Amino acid sequence: MPISFSNIPQNIKVPLYWVEVDPSMAGLPSINLRALLVGTMLAGPSFSISGVTWATGNATYTTSAPHGIAVGQPVTITGVNPAGYNGTFTTITGTTGSTIVVGIATNPGTYVSGGSARGPAGPGHGDATVDVPIPIGSQAQANQRFGEGSELARMFKAFYANNFANEVWGVGVAEPPAGTAAHGTITISTAPTSAGTLHLYIGGEYIPVNIQTTDTVTEIATAIADQINNTDGLAVSATSAAGVVTLTANWKGVGGNEILVSLNYYGGLGGEQTPVGLGITLPQGTGSPTPSPGFMWGGVGTPSITNAITNMGEEPYEYVCSAWTDSNTLFEFDQELGFTDSGRWGWQRQLFGHMFAAKRGAYSDLLLFGETNNSGVESIMGFEVNSPSPAFEWAAAYTAKAQRALINDPARPLQSLSLNQIKLAPKHERFDFIELNSLASTGIAIQKSGSDNQPMIAREQTTYQLNLYGQSDDAYELVTTLATLAKLLRNQRQAITSKFPRHKLADNGTKFSPGQAIVTPGIIKSELVAEYRMDEWNGLAENVQQFKAHLIVERDANNPNRVNVLYPPDLINQLRIFAVLAQFRLQYDRGIDLEIIGAPPAPFNAASGL
Repeated sequence: MPISFSNIPQNIKVPLYWVEVDPSMAGLPSINLRALLVGTMLAGPSFSISGVTWATGNATYTTSAPHGIAVGQPVTITGVNPAGYNGTFTTITGTTGSTIVVGIATNPGTYVSGGSARGPAGPGHGDATVDVPIPIGSQAQANQRFGEGSELARMFKAFYANNFANEVWGVGVAEPPAGTAAHGTITISTAPTSAGTLHLYIGGEYIPVNIQTTDTVTEIATAIADQINNTDGLAVSATSAAGVVTLTANWKGVGGNEILVSLNYYGGLGGEQTPVGLGITLPQGTGSPTPSPGFMWGGVGTPSITNAITNMGEEPYEYVCSAWTDSNTLFEFDQELGFTDSGRWGWQRQLFGHMFAAKRGAYSDLLLFGETNNSGVESIMGFEVNSPSPAFEWAAAYTAKAQRALINDPARPLQSLSLNQIKLAPKHERFDFIELNSLASTGIAIQKSGSDNQPMIAREQTTYQLNLYGQSDDAYELVTTLATLAKLLRNQRQAITSKFPRHKLADNGTKFSPGQAIVTPGIIKSELVAEYRMDEWNGLAENVQQFKAHLIVERDANNPNRVNVLYPPDLINQLRIFAVLAQFRLQYDRGIDLEIIGAPPAPFNAASGL
């Protein structure tokens, strides 16, 4: 039989018409490139486990303090050794005080150490399972699953302001076990001599407070606290006493230190002025180094993302957003997304992906930070110290715009894309040209002010700067490089796996009838060239003739069932610099531009009249 059927039997006897459908020549690659936001959720209290016993199908956990979990409620156990005691269970009879009882059919073994227990979500807490990615379709869902006003819910607010069209997931991590929440105070020292509005900003969110001349300092502080607590989704809560408003971040950890308390962002020209005579002092932290004025302070602890990364599994997450830029977090994401055998860019997994984050800092601090990092899969946007918007919201906005643009075309630069609802630092504090250029040269993605007074992406730099031997290298310096390469490889993988899923392999020159499921290195090479022509047509690559000349497809010398390919795509580039030499003239007939204006006419010949 010259035609290779996959399903219709060779020896069929029953008449008459039988057909099998083959889509191998019809399909085009289609993959949903989702984003994943990683931040702190409000998961409710967690209790340390000091001991575990097992008997007759039940495990009994002893917690360090009364847990308040009732019989029949869910409880999540993590970190116990042996690991068989970990999981999410429903509590049974005997659960009370500092004791939790759940059903585990098989004895996991003698308790060794560690562990924590977390009960169901309470008021203000998210109901998502810690460290497990879930799809989020709206801000209301983010608030419900991760807790309204949590770090992660705030990230979703920034994300949706910049991308409302593409699929996004979230994974909420628990607060660091020994962490503390950032805090700060607003002190009212004198009442105003004229009525007006206090234009207060907390983490970039506008909090207007109307003040009368008859208000006392205590009443003004109470009004500020009430307005803060009545603003949905804010990252802080407030109390007041004797003219002092105490602010506390909704979650524990260093993320709360990103919350800036400021006044009159738009200034007098924008109609924002502090009421005359009002004495007000914004937060000023202590410690070493001394926190910048206006920032909440004292937040301690960075959550662990190890379990969250494990639970990402083999699901495709193309655009991962991290709320943190500490060394441990960046290392773990680099290992998960990078080029090692176990990385998402490694040959075994082929999932690909990028990580986006943002970092606040002075110019010198960001330069030093950039020099300590070197990853082709991580892009960290630097921004000025006194931007009212927190770093985790900058990161989410950056991720949102990157996803939206790169899905449409992975090869187009991200420059000029605005980060909506992110507030810039004051004009006199923004990075200048030299600073931006140096930051980009040190592995920091850069932004600058757009005409709408919102930040826009200037260069989507990765932190990659050096090769394996520590020598300067630009192979992965731009996000678009790997984004384009991922698109090419996915196109190629779809073509090969669709068109040659169950083929025989023969040498070039083998004579076989048309319709046979046989492929040769030459046929594969032709398919790769055809696919590359399509990629070139779609604006992903260039120089098809050079590609064809350098493409190698050959059978393996030691394995007759294997084909080896040297695939040399020439990725299309981006228009990033337009340099002009304006070589002006005062007059074009000064005898120096003959090629442009032509040779001067011959002298007049009176005899010929010419």
